[in-house]
Amino acid sequence: MSANEDQEMELEALRSIYEGDESFRELSPVSFQYRIGENGDPKAFLIEISWTETYPQTPPIISMNAFFNNTISSAVKQSILAKLQEAVEIHLGTAMTYTLFEYAKDNKEQFMENHHPINSTIPISSIISVETPNTAPSSKKKDKKEQLSKAQKRKLADKTDHKGQLPRGWNWVDVVKMYRLVIPHCPRSWLGAMVT
Repeated sequence: MSANEDQEMELEALRSIYEGDESFRELSPVSFQYRIGENGDPKAFLIEISWTETYPQTPPIISMNAFFNNTISSAVKQSILAKLQEAVEIHLGTAMTYTLFEYAKDNKEQFMENHHPINSTIPISSIISVETPNTAPSSKKKDKKEQLSKAQKRKLADKTDHKGQLPRGWNWVDVVKMYRLVIPHCPRSWLGAMVT
């Protein structure tokens, strides 16, 4: 069998095996991702496998460069990739994408035993505030002006005078509308109080 026929058969097998599996993702007919671990699991990681033209006679390209893995140290990533490369050497010449994904799932705890999540944010508990007597208080912040679109600015300009003030009685129409809605539903005793 040629490499293309092997790849076509493996592609069909992967599609049928992982149908409905949210962890599996086919990026292209020769590139696949699999999330090892559940969403929200701090030890979850993503493996991407891409086939070369002569795969499975030559090794696939295995990557952990996905953004999903940004909290994993490069040392842990290199360790995982080295262990996967060992499995590739054993299975060279056979369809191995499924085998590699399952191998990673079975050995997830061992792969991630040295994992300590890298945080890009600083926890609030580690921030220490020190005030010096010569500095001005930083509690005064500039108020941001509300950003308006051109249409909103035009509409506002039409309603206001040259000083930006609304004319007297600009909202009277709303008051009249409110009374039209309220008066028909009011008890008669209220109407006498409103008129006087």
